[in-house]
Amino acid sequence: MSISRGTLCICLLVSALTLAGTSWAKNTKTTSPDHAILYNRAVALLDQAQQKLNTGDLAGAKTQAKEANSLFTLLKNEYAPLLAERELTPQEEQQLAINQKLATDAQAQADRLMATAAAQDKQAQELEVQGREAESKALYRQSKDGYNRAQNLYIKSSIYALRNQQRIFRFLAP
Repeated sequence: MSISRGTLCICLLVSALTLAGTSWAKNTKTTSPDHAILYNRAVALLDQAQQKLNTGDLAGAKTQAKEANSLFTLLKNEYAPLLAERELTPQEEQQLAINQKLATDAQAQADRLMATAAAQDKQAQELEVQGREAESKALYRQSKDGYNRAQNLYIKSSIYALRNQQRIFRFLAP
């Protein structure tokens, strides 16, 4: 059984929050200008992913989100010790929880849509075998629409999770 990209993003978020622990000291020690550039690039990619998702460019949004995730993963690897010491404000903690809930809800809704679309696809195949072309084509269209809506929600879930990464690494912003 394969793991969906949305589930992978949620897992990355959970691992980042686990690394962060319960106490994140506010000292930022020394940050590299290169890391600030990586952070700014990741945020820009995340913003682009959101824009592309809003305009219906699922492939573009997915690509941008994946690139942003890669950059945040690099930062997570570089700053793991610092993240373990850094404290979040109550507002940041609240926003992380909100984004996590939104990501989880979008993921669950996408999973349900994917299951429905798969069932419609199977039923359409059965109708096609029975020679009921018109009904089959209608179900194929519904199935394709369901798959697209599920993909949209998976990407949205990923963006919510990445927004938490953005918050976590905000100390790198100039």
